[in-house]
Amino acid sequence: MASRSGSLRLLMLIFITWRGSMRCCAITVDPPEDLLAVLDPGRFGHLEITWRSPSSLVNLTNCHLQYQLEYFNTYKNKWEVLRTPQRTYSAQFDLSKDVQVRVFTILNGECTNNTMIKSKDYNEMVLHPPRTGIQDTEAKEFICVYYNMENLECSWRRSVKTPAGAQQRLYFWHKSLKQAVECPSYILSGGVRKGCTFMGKPLPAFTDIYICVNGSSPEGPLKPTFFSLQIQNQVKATAPDKLSLQTSSDRQLELRWENPAWKLSLQCLEWEVRHHRVGDEKIHSKPIHTESPRLTLPLSSSNERNCFKVRSRVSLHCVDHSFWSDWSHEACHPVLKTIEATPEPELNFASFYIYIAVAIIATLVVSLCVWATINMMKSQPEKTVESLIGKLLPKKLRPGVSKIFGGKKTCDDVII
Repeated sequence: MASRSGSLRLLMLIFITWRGSMRCCAITVDPPEDLLAVLDPGRFGHLEITWRSPSSLVNLTNCHLQYQLEYFNTYKNKWEVLRTPQRTYSAQFDLSKDVQVRVFTILNGECTNNTMIKSKDYNEMVLHPPRTGIQDTEAKEFICVYYNMENLECSWRRSVKTPAGAQQRLYFWHKSLKQAVECPSYILSGGVRKGCTFMGKPLPAFTDIYICVNGSSPEGPLKPTFFSLQIQNQVKATAPDKLSLQTSSDRQLELRWENPAWKLSLQCLEWEVRHHRVGDEKIHSKPIHTESPRLTLPLSSSNERNCFKVRSRVSLHCVDHSFWSDWSHEACHPVLKTIEATPEPELNFASFYIYIAVAIIATLVVSLCVWATINMMKSQPEKTVESLIGKLLPKKLRPGVSKIFGGKKTCDDVII
């Protein structure tokens, strides 16, 4: 009797479950209706997406109504999926690309026997970008760098099809601003705008900043282009300095360095050490990564010379992306003894011409001196033997010699 009673209860439970499932399956869940998107023109693709509940579910009671919103994030290049009981949602889109949005209806509660049912169909909206601006005139190679977390600089390259006399402009917007703001200080190259610097105009970190570069020209407006970034992901730290090498008694080589003027904790920095060994024949090089501003390496017993340099960047534990800094100066062990060698004179054409001119002038001066001397000698009166004897011989011998050569002149080819 007891077994019959238990079997009867089991059959009743199965019947109730079957009846509830039939009631659940009998409900048809339609997708939302009247899907719309309202653009705020001062916020660079900020869309207010709205929809309405399906009319077939307006009079349904004891049900919990939700919506599954899916939209293609044109900045991250992926689909975003979320569920919300609201009938509105705001999102940011790149207006130079297609906007794709679709919404499902999700029903749950007593009306579905607490079974979640999602509409098979969805309401979809696709917005194509406006065809404004001269084709292929948008800014190229746009990049922003936050130097040492002090100065944000953005730069771009003009398209080769940009008309002469065109003027480009940069505008930016984030949630703390009511409307878009123009670049506070442009970077010029030959009178042409090639970038923007935000020095003295700090932007909020961990906040999406949306940028538009557009412009005008005598031939018409330039094609706009849109970008999104967070400044903490654009940091380029200053190159490390004070790189020093020390050896220990246990034949260890210790490297130490500093990152100047770094505002945040060193725990948010990582370093790459470039080590190369200079031997007799070839150079061996390899990078070493470390999360500390020091490094200890075994000292080689060979005659190779070990040289090091360091660069840094913000660790990916703190940000999503960062730039490597420039390399530090190079330090080597052992230090080469510098021998002061006399530098070989470099060929200098200016000095060469000066030397030639001096040589020519010197030659002319010597020639003039010789010519003047010869003329002076020819103009002097001929010297007699008596005058020569008076100069060369003592007084006692002069009379005798004068009698021998009395009145005779010297040879013309003898010059005293």
